[in-house]
Parts: sequence; structure tokens; C-alpha cells
Amino acid sequence: MSITKVGKYMRSVSIIGVGCTPFMYTVDNPETDGLTEGEMFGYAALQAMEDAGVNPRDVDFYFHGQASPLAGSNYLTPNIQIGNWFGMKGKASIHHSEACCTGYYALEQAVNAVASGKYNCVLSGCVEFGDCNAVPNHPYKREKVPMEKFLQTTAWLYDRNYCRSMMAGQELIYDDAAEYYKRTNGLTDEEMDDTLCWMSINNRKNASKCELAIERKTYDEIAKEHGFNSAIEYMKSPFNPRTGDFLRMSGIEIKCDGAAAVLVCATDMIEELTHGKMQHKPIEVLGVGCGAYEATNPHFEIRATEEAVEQVYDVTGVKPEEIDIFYANDFIITSHLVAAEIAGYLPKGEGWKYICEGRTAYDGDKPINTNGGRTSFGHAHAASGLADLYECVHQMRGDCGERQVKKLPKTAMLRGYGGAQNICTYIIRTKED
Repeated sequence: MSITKVGKYMRSVSIIGVGCTPFMYTVDNPETDGLTEGEMFGYAALQAMEDAGVNPRDVDFYFHGQASPLAGSNYLTPNIQIGNWFGMKGKASIHHSEACCTGYYALEQAVNAVASGKYNCVLSGCVEFGDCNAVPNHPYKREKVPMEKFLQTTAWLYDRNYCRSMMAGQELIYDDAAEYYKRTNGLTDEEMDDTLCWMSINNRKNASKCELAIERKTYDEIAKEHGFNSAIEYMKSPFNPRTGDFLRMSGIEIKCDGAAAVLVCATDMIEELTHGKMQHKPIEVLGVGCGAYEATNPHFEIRATEEAVEQVYDVTGVKPEEIDIFYANDFIITSHLVAAEIAGYLPKGEGWKYICEGRTAYDGDKPINTNGGRTSFGHAHAASGLADLYECVHQMRGDCGERQVKKLPKTAMLRGYGGAQNICTYIIRTKED
């Protein structure tokens, strides 16, 4: 593994506004069927501007992220098509796509643009119709995407010379991280199963308190409805079948539709650019680490996370014990366990115990994915990373209501992962007066 040496930013950059739509199945509801990409992106973008106390003319540039623009929008340049919806027609923009890591790189791209000095205030947003595709030759209509059709698009992720000829790359072997964790830490099959089930239970508990989450009924409630005595009993029943040696259905993403956005600004210009209207403390982006291994590399998610985590700790000087809250893209639910241990947020080889004891739920002492993660909040591919950031920012402000964590977080780490290739990890901290 080759570690990249990351340099410090040329100037401080802070998050001043966030926005997020509910994660949903748009075509299933008459009230949302027909929503366009521009409307979804615009909702999140305008909410982020309102949150910051700025208007579109204050914003210099915007980034547009989408994991699968070919299937999702039928545009070659989707960023250009939507500027009217949030008052930025004519302003320069860039489209980018890093699969399910797009929303995490969305922040990195915006911060780089401001830290360089080129721009003072930048919007970065992502939108995804993960549950439906645009109907060709129709201006706005969409149709549901069956899983078999969705899985065909994953072939675009892999090296055509090797992985595609094998029909799939290692990324689709969802049991890899679970098998690796079990083997290297000496867990029994039953202990690994318990851990996976409790991750799902905790995620759903968190989502049950989140008004934007797609699934809000707890597994305790579901278990009772089906005549079980407890959530864990239900989780190990045929209602939650295994999809392989370890992973169960509850540990796989719920693909859906949604959009999210963030507004970043040069820290020393916040007062001027927000016209004194911002009602909350800015949150400084201390640093970002990135890694990438394509799917022919064994345990590539683990290796790339190790690299990205080392980079961000090195450039920021932050220590693992300073992290108050942790988020990880867990469309394969094992991700938030392995990522949290690599980051030192949970102790090496002991994190599974924290999960089974409920300590990683929103009301525990080591909260992870307080919005419910990809298996309960939902997974609108590109938008998910910024949805995590939206939740994290509100936790750091202390305004999450019933799901507010016990200790007001000052410093947070978020780890993105996607596309059998990309890892992006960053540390953010509330800016003190």
C-alpha cells in the first residue's frame, strides 16, 4: 500500500449550510411522481442556502454529483440542465461521479475550490433516482427499476479485461468484510451473526427518530407484529434470510430517491458573505483523506479505508480519541464496523461488542450513523454522502430532537465508500468563537 502525503489547505474552509430532501420512492406516491432532477436538486440547494443565510448571487460556483447519470438522467451534462431551479443559471459548474462515494467527494471538491482561493463560496449537491430511471423520449416520466436491471448497471464499475469477464468483481461478494472480520478477530459464526443483526437493529432505531428516513418502524415493532418476543429473534428468522454465508437481507441497502447539498465558504469571509444572517456556528473542514483500490484487490474496502484514514489523521493532527461521532457509508452494513475500528473510533477487535450492547445507537456512548445509514435511512446513491453530512451537522448543532446524541459532538469523522474503487474520509469540527 502506498500512502499519499496530503498537504494542508491554503486557507480555512467551513460548512455554513446544509440541505436534504426526504429519501423516498418518488414514483410510488402521486404527490412526488413526476418530480424532476432539477426540482430535487433545487430543493436541497435552496435549503442549504437558506440554512446559511445566503442567496444564489452570493454563491460563486456549484458542483453536481450523480452516481449513475446515464441511467438516472439521460443527460451527458446533467449539471447544466438544472441551474434554473436554484437561481444559478449561467454560473459555472462541474458534474462528477464516484458511484456511491459521490456525496463524500462532493464536499472535498467544494472545499478544494474554496481553499485554493479561486472561489469564496461554493455549493455542492448530489441527486439520485436510485429506485427509478428516466423514460427515454419523455420530458419527466420515470419508471421503477427492478433489481435485475439495476444489477446490470453495476457491470459498468469493473475492469472489462478481468472482473467483467468473470461476471462480477469482488465488490459483489458482500460477505468479504464479515468473513475477514470474523476470521481475524476470532469470532464464532453466531457472534458474527449477532453483530450483523444488531447493526441493523441499531440503524433502524436511529432511523425511527429521523423524519427524512425511508424506514421508520423499529425492528422491535416489526417483531411484535409477526409474533416474535424480541427483535433479535425476528432478525434470525426466515423473515430475514441470509443472502450468503453471513449477510442477511436487513444488512443490504434500501435503494431509493433523494438529494442533498452543502454550502462551504472561506472561514474568514463568513460574516461578510452571509450578511450576518447565519444563526449557527460554522463547522470547519479540517482535512480530507482519499484512497482507491479497484475490485480485483483482496479486501479493497479495508485497504483503501486504512489509507484514507491515515491521510486525514496525518494532515489534521487529530487523534482517534477526539472523534465524538462517526458516519460510514454502509450499503453493505459491515462497513460501519470495519471503518469505525480502522479509524480508532471503536477499539480494534472489540467493536462488535459495542454494537451488540447497543452502544453505537444514537443514545449510546459511541454513536454511529444516527440517521439510520443505508439500510434504514435509505440509499439514494450519490446523495447519501451529503445526507450523512446533513445529519452530522445537525447533531453538531444540537438540534436533532429525540435522536440527539448524549454528548454534543465537537469533532466528527465521515467515511465514504463506493463503486468498488473510492474511499473518502474527512474530519470536521465546530468552529469556536
